[in-house]
Amino acid sequence: MTATAPATKANLIDGAVVRREARAGARLLDKAFALAFKGLVYAQIWEDPVADMEALALDADSRILTIASGGCNALSYLTANPASVTVVDLNTAHVALNKLKHVAIRELTTYAELRRFIAEADHPSNVAIYRERLAPHLDETTRRYWEGRDLVGRRRIRAFTRGIYKQGLLGGFIGAAHMIARLYRLDPAEILGAESVEEQRRLFDERFAPVFERRLVRWLTNHPASLFGLGIPPAQYDALGGEQRMADVLRARLEKLACGFPVNDNYFAWQAFSRGYGRTCEAPLPPYLQRDNIQAVRDRLERVQVEHANFTETVRASDHGAFDRFILLDAQDWMSDTQLTDLWHEMTRVAAPGARVLFRTAAEPSLLPGRVPDAILDCWHYREDESRRATEADRSSIYGGVHLYVRKG
Repeated sequence: MTATAPATKANLIDGAVVRREARAGARLLDKAFALAFKGLVYAQIWEDPVADMEALALDADSRILTIASGGCNALSYLTANPASVTVVDLNTAHVALNKLKHVAIRELTTYAELRRFIAEADHPSNVAIYRERLAPHLDETTRRYWEGRDLVGRRRIRAFTRGIYKQGLLGGFIGAAHMIARLYRLDPAEILGAESVEEQRRLFDERFAPVFERRLVRWLTNHPASLFGLGIPPAQYDALGGEQRMADVLRARLEKLACGFPVNDNYFAWQAFSRGYGRTCEAPLPPYLQRDNIQAVRDRLERVQVEHANFTETVRASDHGAFDRFILLDAQDWMSDTQLTDLWHEMTRVAAPGARVLFRTAAEPSLLPGRVPDAILDCWHYREDESRRATEADRSSIYGGVHLYVRKG
């Protein structure tokens, strides 16, 4: 999600996504994705913060720089009591969502109110709560966003009365997947009733796996645009597929989501299979929304700074030692070799010995060797064992690899 040269806010996403060196047809697909990505993509981030916090070894001295996405992980990192969390994103909608969640956590002081607004996010009273208790505390830009109208003329804040997790590119993609499942008489929520991982496995093998052999599913997934809803740009589509048929890749990722972890401890599974969090007290939630963590998150909220900015440019403008934890999500899958080199040059300059960089890739291997000069990578140690453990622990299950690099010195 970075660009190699300073960009205006109007073209941040174009600068990150559109491959100038690509053929005309590929550039056209890139531009289509960039247009789609300018709206809300992720109401919930799809990287597991528990796996992140373990790999990052967060402590009271940690100074984090991360990409915002849906904002869940930046808030969840507060449970580890870091010194600071700087959150950047190219997407105006994501910045507005992060800021709204922060105000809700600060102003909605009873757990029931906060859960109704952020976790359930579909109650008719949420518009009144926004108007009376949240809007007065928002900056003008964020308030204009939520009180503005979407493409069909509805005020954006009303998404919190329809289910915010059903909205955006990802919410629409999951909704479309549910529609296709119903064509084949499959209710995805079936798997959430399983009482054991063994039962989850049986249901997946008998009910879910055969859908990926259907001609319609194979045809749809053969087109890069079909995965825009997952936030996967055309450049990442190629890396995700590799030499395999895309339907087979998606089946393998869904299999891990459905069978790799108990569903009663995996809120990503609930989002995928029911299009929202569970409603019972025992239902899994991101760390920042768990009742036992809310007060600590609220008390530490002032440590979080949210900016509509480019990751590389933020690092470039920072002094040595300003950050010691860098979380790139899957943004590097979007980048050219030049962009990757620029990013790692700046992180190497800023990072003190022991600083950690965590990122995800659509494919399994790290994408850095052979693309970033050895002179830069030689300053970093790739933690292979910790990367493998983080990949295995990531309950979101949609990435091929989670990778950890530690600054030498």
